[in-house]
Amino acid sequence: MQTTLITNARIVNEGEIREGDVLIKNGRIENIAPSLPGEADRIVDAAGKALLPGMIDCHVHFREPGLEVKADMHSESGAAVAGGVTSIMEMPNTKPAAISNAVLEDKFALAATKCIANYSFHLGASNTNIDELLAMDPKKVCGVKLFMGASTGGLLVDRTEQLENIFGRIEVPISLHCEDTNTIRENEKAAREKYGEAIPFSEHWKIRSEEACYVSTKLAYELATKYGSQIHVLHLTTAKELEFFKAGAVENKKITGEACPHMLWFSSDDYEEKGAFIKCNPSIKTPADRAALRQAVKDGVIDTIGTDHAPHLYEEKLNPYGSAPSGLPLIQSAMATAVELFPLEMVAEKTAHNPARIFQCLERGFIREGCWADLVLIDTEKPHTVSKDNIKYKCGWSPFEGVTFKSSVDTTFVNGEIAYTNCEINTALRGQRLLFDR
Repeated sequence: MQTTLITNARIVNEGEIREGDVLIKNGRIENIAPSLPGEADRIVDAAGKALLPGMIDCHVHFREPGLEVKADMHSESGAAVAGGVTSIMEMPNTKPAAISNAVLEDKFALAATKCIANYSFHLGASNTNIDELLAMDPKKVCGVKLFMGASTGGLLVDRTEQLENIFGRIEVPISLHCEDTNTIRENEKAAREKYGEAIPFSEHWKIRSEEACYVSTKLAYELATKYGSQIHVLHLTTAKELEFFKAGAVENKKITGEACPHMLWFSSDDYEEKGAFIKCNPSIKTPADRAALRQAVKDGVIDTIGTDHAPHLYEEKLNPYGSAPSGLPLIQSAMATAVELFPLEMVAEKTAHNPARIFQCLERGFIREGCWADLVLIDTEKPHTVSKDNIKYKCGWSPFEGVTFKSSVDTTFVNGEIAYTNCEINTALRGQRLLFDR
C-alpha cells in the first residue's frame, strides 16, 4: 500500500484547528506535524482546506438485501464517500430482517464485496429474539436496533417482558426509534375522518406527533434509568423530548441522542412545497422544534449527527399521502448541512468523535497517529448546489435539490486510500468491517 502525504491542511480534531501535514502509511496515520518531509508515493496539497475525521454515520438504511430496486450497498456507500462519510452502521429492516446472527453475517459477507465505506450492521430486536441478541459478538457488531414504535419487517417490540429483557440484559449500545404506535394510530384515524383518503402531507407532523415521540422516549428513558442501559435515541425531532438528555461529555453519559440533517434543516413550513419528499418517520416538526434541536447540538445536549439515510424511488414519492413511503436519501449532504450550521470543531465532534466514543469504534473517528486514515478534506470556500447532475444515490433525487451549501467535499480517504476526489467515486475500493473496543 502506497504512502500518502497530505500537506498544508487545517487539521480539525478534538476541539482544535491547527495547520499541518499528515503522513499515511499502510492505511493508518503515521505522523502528524506542522511540516513533514515531502517523501511519499502520493502527495495531496490541501492548500488550506479543512481536514476532518471522516463522518461515522451510525444510522443508515442501504436497502440491501431485498430492496435493491431502491438502493444497494455499492451505490449508497458511493454516495456516502462523496459526502465525506467514511464508515456506516446500517439498520436491520431489510429483507429478510436482520434479527438473527446468521442473517447479520450474510450482510457482512455481502458488504465485503460491495461497500466502498467501512461498515457495520445493527442486529434487530424483535418480540422473540432475546437469545440472538445475547449471542452477538460485541467486538464485531455495532449494537442492537430497537423500534419502540411503528416499523417495518416485524421489528416492532411492544411486549413488556421483551423490553425489560433488552434494557436489562443487553450490554452493547441500543439504538432506538421512539414513537408510540397507539398515539399515531389515533391521530391517523382522526385525519382520515376529516380528509378521507386525501390527507394532505402537511398533516404528517400532526399524525406522527410530538406526543407520539415524547411518550415513547419517556418510556425508553425510564427503562434505561431503571437498568443502567446504554441507549442512543435516534432522530430526535421535538423540543419536548430534550428534557431526557443532559449536556456534557458522552464518556459520562449512558443516554445519548442524535439529530439528523433533515430535522436540522427543514420544518413543518416546508410540507406545502416538498410534500412526500420530506415525509419521514418520525416526522419533521415545527420551526420552534428545529431551533431547539440546533441549540441542543450546540449545547452538547444532542451528541451526534446521523442521517437516517432511507432512499425510496422517486415514482413512489408521487403517490398520495397514505401510500407514499416515508424516508429520505440524505447521506451525501449530511456533512455539508453540518458545516453550514455549526463550527468545524463541533462538526468533527458530532459526526466522528462522539459516534466513535458511543459505539467504542476501534481506532476510528479521530485524527491521531495510529488510527485508521478515514479523513475528509472540505473546501469551505467552494459552494455547491445540490442537483440531479451531482446526486450519487441510486434513486436519483434528494430533498436538498436546489439548496446551495457554502462548502464542498474535496477528497475522502477510507483506510488511507482515496475514495472520492474530483467529483469521482473510486468504485473499485472496498472498506473494512468495523471493530469495537469492548
